[in-house]
Parts: sequence; structure tokens; C-alpha cells
Amino acid sequence: MEKAVKSQIGVSSRLSVAPMMDWTDRHCRYLHRLLCRRALLYTEMVTAPALVRGGALHLLEYSPEEHPVALQLGGSEPLELAKAARLASQAGYDEINLNVGCPSDRVQSGAFGAVLMFQPGLVADCVAAMQEAVDVEVTVKCRIGVDDQVAEEALPAFLDRIRSAGCRRVTIHARKAWLQGLSPKENRDIPPLDYDLVLRMKQGFPDLHISINGGITTLAQARSFLDAGLDGVMIGRAAYHDPVSVLADADPVVFGTGTRSDPAEIVHRMIPYIETHLIRGGKLHQISRHMLGLFAGRPGARAWRRMLSEGAHRPGAGPELVLAALAQVPPDEISQAG
Repeated sequence: MEKAVKSQIGVSSRLSVAPMMDWTDRHCRYLHRLLCRRALLYTEMVTAPALVRGGALHLLEYSPEEHPVALQLGGSEPLELAKAARLASQAGYDEINLNVGCPSDRVQSGAFGAVLMFQPGLVADCVAAMQEAVDVEVTVKCRIGVDDQVAEEALPAFLDRIRSAGCRRVTIHARKAWLQGLSPKENRDIPPLDYDLVLRMKQGFPDLHISINGGITTLAQARSFLDAGLDGVMIGRAAYHDPVSVLADADPVVFGTGTRSDPAEIVHRMIPYIETHLIRGGKLHQISRHMLGLFAGRPGARAWRRMLSEGAHRPGAGPELVLAALAQVPPDEISQAG
């Protein structure tokens, strides 16, 4: 049974949507799942201390429709990460991912994230402890290196250590993280991309399932990396800001199954979800903010965004606002987008 689950997740990770703080919450993931049935979806990073010490189990909530869905954990204490992984496994997550890539000051102060690339032995201990605690697959997301590390030397040494601890799947952001001198935002754009290094890692570690991340914006790019021998591609901001371009065709293009999703149909399918959220005391903007990019680059997109942005925060805003905003997109454009 465990091998079957791992195989299924391995296939789904041919295309994944990156964990993004303040963006990939449960409402975002529900929308993305409607657009694409097969891609692997990741949560925002959740810290192990928040779960284990803080008891913030509400951070583990998600909709069953989101599967396959992975929880990303942040932390650096093996036993605490093991406890957090156990909670995630009990919640039903399909994978547990360890964050070794985030360069933010907040993450560094907690001694986890990209700073852990300086301590591959500790990361290996964390992976081993988490794997001992759960049956679901434990994976790692990392950078090619940090600060003055020589990436060509640091990355293979890092991969060797986590492989020895039992990690069999890793996502590599093909940029260094500069912990001194660059902001988290700058770390997403300024350090140069080194896709060739990631491709060489696949050649050097053929037994590892390696996904590439960083600067990838289209399905055509994703297919080129898969055709070059990588096992998976993770897309971040492009999947959020223009979800239709990245996800609507993903099932047929990447997974060879299904048909292109129609964004207008997706809007209608979001209505029952929105209604349930409102009945439970939620606010429309908590969901609609993730829908702003559904018609990106198409006539009517500006009116769609404006109506949702200006109206979703108002008291009593509900599904009728979403449908009124949809009416601003010309029917022909809706059809063509689908």
C-alpha cells in the first residue's frame, strides 16, 4: 500500500504548485484543484513549533477534494519535526515536505529554511526522524546553495546526505539563496538561475526523483524539463497570477489525460464552495482574492478584477458579486479561454 501511494504521488509531482506563504491556502488550493485534477498541490509552510508547541491544528485543515496535497513543514529540531509530521499524517496529507529553501529573516531566526543548507547532517537527521514517525513520503525542497557556497560542490554533498537518510524525492530551486544582503523578494529574482546544475544532479543521482523550481512560467517550459530527464517541475508565482495558462491545460499536456478546463465553468463550480464558506462565517474576499487572475490577459479581465477587488470586502458580499464580475468578461472570450 505504501509503495502504491508513493508511486501515485511521484506521478502527480510531474507538475506541482509551489508552497507560497500567504497565497497557497486551502481556498487557493481548492481553486487550483478544479483547474487541474492531477498536479500535486502544496500548503503554505507551517512551522513545526506552531503545531507541536502552539497546538495550531487549524493550520492542517483542508478540503478532501484537494488530494493529492502535501504539507510543507518548517523546523530544525528532529523530534519536533517528527511529532509535527505525525500530526500531518493523521490529518491525511499525502506527502510531508521539509523546507530547506526559504530565505526570509523570520525563517532564519528560527534556524530553519535555507540556512539549513549549511547543516546537511542536521537535515538528514530531521528527514530520518520524520520518516521514522510516518508512513507517507517525506521530501525536501532546497536551493542549489546559500551565500558563498560553491553550488557545484555543496548541492551534491547535500543531496548525498539526505539520500543516505532515506529521502528519495527532492525539489531544487535552481537559484542560490543570499541570506545576507537580499530580501526574500530579491532572492526570488536576483540570484542567477542555474538549470544546468539541476539537470546534472539528475544525472549524478539517477535514483532520486528530482523536480526543478525557479523562474518557470509556462507548460512548454515544464515539458522541456521533463523531456530533458527531470522527474518533475514545480511552478510558483505564474500558477498563482495566471492559473489558467499554467493549470487549465496541465492534465492533457503533462499527464496525458482529461481535457482543458474552462475558467467560466470553474467560476460556477466555485459558487457552492463560496456559499458553504459564507455559511460558516467566512468572508468572500478570503476566496475571491485567489480568483483575480482567472482571466489574466483577456478582454474583460480588468473589470473582473476590479469588481471583485472593490466589492468582496463589503458586508454581505457573496456569490452574486462573483457572477456579476463574470458577466464583465465577453462570452466569446470566456469560450476562447476555455
